[in-house]
Amino acid sequence: MTASRTNTLRWVVMGVSGCGKSSVGSLLASQLKVDYVEGDELHPPENVAKMAAGRPLTDADRAGWLATLRERIALARAQGVGLVVSCSALKRAYRDLLREGDPALRFAHLAGPREVLQQRMQDRQHFMPASLLDSQLQTLQPLQADEAGIVLDIRQPLPGLVEQILQAA
Repeated sequence: MTASRTNTLRWVVMGVSGCGKSSVGSLLASQLKVDYVEGDELHPPENVAKMAAGRPLTDADRAGWLATLRERIALARAQGVGLVVSCSALKRAYRDLLREGDPALRFAHLAGPREVLQQRMQDRQHFMPASLLDSQLQTLQPLQADEAGIVLDIRQPLPGLVEQILQAA
């Protein structure tokens, strides 16, 4: 694929908390020379407070946040530019909503063993407590065959993960 074509793709780096969405997403955007949207920064204060208190978000809690991300994706599409967004995108319905902003949206699902995710969550400073990992894993609906994307093993080095995404483009 040509570099110019790769630079106009829009990607969502998805997965449960602790999988490395922010690290992979920001490096991917840097490699592609496109804008990066950190999905966590767009959560309304009520959502952040709820998660910080150890309460999982509901579909209703996520609706406005997902709509904001969808609009960012739609704007990039309308402008004909690439974009990388980090967003848990745990359910197919959430991904479908994001795809309303760009039917060609691609997903990079960062997946790994619970133990690795748990350790990463314990080792970082974030509003999402490790106690919510199990609820996220229960909510997670893996990418389906008809969804454009790639599933990656988070135990691989960061540069290798990004390279795999670039190769999948």
